[in-house]
Amino acid sequence: MTKPKVPTYQIGLTTGVALVVANMVGTGVFTTLGLQLLDIQSGFVVLMLWVVGGLIALCGAWCYAELAAAMPRSGGEYHYLSQIYHPAVGFLSGWVSATVGFAAPTALGAMALSSYATNVWPALNPLWLSVTAVLALTAIHATSSRAGSYLQVIITAVKVIVLLAFIGTGWLLAEPQFIQFAPQATDWRQLLSPEFAVALIYVSYAYSGWNAVVYLAGEVKAPQRNLPRILLLGTSIVCLLYVALNFIFLYSTPITSLAGQVEVGYVVANRLFGESVGRLMGGVIAGLLLSTVSSMIFAGPRIVQIMGEDLPALREMAAVSKAGVPVRAMLFQTALTLLFLFTSTFKAVLLYAGFILSLFTFLTVMGLFVLRWRQPNLPRPYRAWGYPLTPFIFLVLSGWTLVFILRDNPTESLYGLATLLGGLFVYYAGPRVRPKSV
Repeated sequence: MTKPKVPTYQIGLTTGVALVVANMVGTGVFTTLGLQLLDIQSGFVVLMLWVVGGLIALCGAWCYAELAAAMPRSGGEYHYLSQIYHPAVGFLSGWVSATVGFAAPTALGAMALSSYATNVWPALNPLWLSVTAVLALTAIHATSSRAGSYLQVIITAVKVIVLLAFIGTGWLLAEPQFIQFAPQATDWRQLLSPEFAVALIYVSYAYSGWNAVVYLAGEVKAPQRNLPRILLLGTSIVCLLYVALNFIFLYSTPITSLAGQVEVGYVVANRLFGESVGRLMGGVIAGLLLSTVSSMIFAGPRIVQIMGEDLPALREMAAVSKAGVPVRAMLFQTALTLLFLFTSTFKAVLLYAGFILSLFTFLTVMGLFVLRWRQPNLPRPYRAWGYPLTPFIFLVLSGWTLVFILRDNPTESLYGLATLLGGLFVYYAGPRVRPKSV
């Protein structure tokens, strides 16, 4: 029996946490508050959005930690759903991740980066700035996993330091706004309103990425021990950052100035520091978004690589360089990212990706119940804390969000379902093999 090849460079705890933080902190937290404030004006309810979104992410991380420790192979939902349900379900998950799951958020991050940068430097062309950022980061990550890992740790550390500094100086310099953070009588009813559910869609997008490290689980050092720690540490750090950052946004800047705005970080920085320093902070935030784009380019191609190992039609995508990098898969993802950049708007990409990605995380967490029932004796180095309550909370809240995405954005949701039909055609039209087990 051939011994599995060990990756040239293995990802440790620090790099893994950096990947989770970098994937989560980025486009969503800097762009979605203005959309939430169009329908919700209460400081308490808005902060509860971010608390509930954090609860969903943490419950999901506990569930994914059990699955990742029990089945420590790269590929994420593609691997889990193939083993739990059927290879076709796993293939569809991988198909969505390959065509939408990473390419679309990479494009969104690059678009947000350009939006912030062109506020600071109006002469820049936003499209070509996005394209340049994607190509440059692809070139770095295609060189070696070690170089990509070092870059990821450095820019993520800078991101966290800047956010902490923003929160601290905001608290010290802000002129407090007339907004209630203590719950009022009407606030409790609003927590169950359609407006809250719709706003939770945007918050869920901001929290997406907490599961990023499972896509390259096969490259993690001591995965049974480190994967749960990476997922829970990274997600917890981001939850605290998000609640604190949005508190400062609301505490320092009038709601009327924020509602409907995309570049909320730039608006708040202008309010806190004045126009000149605000422009500088806008440039810094644009730089921070490089971390998000970088992490997506780093993690995403591993899914296409694993699918190539299992499916003859995609065999060419399984090839790796001498440094262990799936360069062909990376170039495929970059090509799709460029397609989104040249053909779509920010909102269109966000709505298109949201429904279908949430659907597969829902199916994965539900798979925890299925796996416990079907394989009770499967070795589980880590068991989800709070089971069965934590997966149940995740499924109820995520399912609630899915219903409202489908109801309020039927066109984009149907485009997502059409992508699934395309994946089914590819799966059943060509030769295939059963995905490898652990």
